Amino acid sequence: MDIDDAATIDSFWEARGRGEFFPAAWFDRLTIDQAYRVQLGLIARRVAAGERQIGWKVGLTAKAMQQQFGCYEPVFGCVLRSDPSGHAFGASELISPGFENELCMRLGRDLSGTIGLDEARAAIDTVYPSLEIIETRGPFTAQLALALADNAQQKTVILGDPVTLPAVLETIEATVMVNGAVAGSGTGDAVLGNPLLSIVWLAGKLGQFGRMLKAGEIVMTGSFTRQFPLSPGDRVRTEFSGVGVVETSVAAT
Repeated sequence: MDIDDAATIDSFWEARGRGEFFPAAWFDRLTIDQAYRVQLGLIARRVAAGERQIGWKVGLTAKAMQQQFGCYEPVFGCVLRSDPSGHAFGASELISPGFENELCMRLGRDLSGTIGLDEARAAIDTVYPSLEIIETRGPFTAQLALALADNAQQKTVILGDPVTLPAVLETIEATVMVNGAVAGSGTGDAVLGNPLLSIVWLAGKLGQFGRMLKAGEIVMTGSFTRQFPLSPGDRVRTEFSGVGVVETSVAAT
């Protein structure tokens, strides 16, 4: 079956409508590139139904994570929603949620194809301390391709106040606090060695699918830390040195 065929996208779209985000009929049947084509097709359907794509996410930016999933480059997804720092979720609003601690970059100019680090840096308008809120809507570890088809766990992003791009990103430290206690920390070099390299990779990868990065879009560049679970009653605060703070919470009931 041609994965670009509308009937294939229909199959995933209909499953999504039933609340089946990882359709069992497609287990172990998709390559990574095919999964991206499904993802982009589903996003097009969602946009046609009234949602709006505002940017992109880059995931699996740590070598250890790539090795764990047998995928030896990052992955991408689409961002269709953002919420401001301090946003509170309902106790039952999210599906098996978690969060990651990232720098979100807004583009001031278009980028496409093969670019260098300097070109990526020059294109960044502003940077936000941010949290990516993810949902585990199926067996992510066992079915990575289906996870990508399902938009790489993306739910929303929480954005703090924007700042100018710092001169050095690799040494920025993220300190994660959950319910008032330090839960972990990490530095910018955990993201491909430099979070700007996520922009470089994404511009090139999207070119393979006839897409480009556009001025005004945001890009979640990858987590400084491991992924943390998010439970009812949790209060999360992450401080990025020299950048700022971002917070969110989930109601207890």
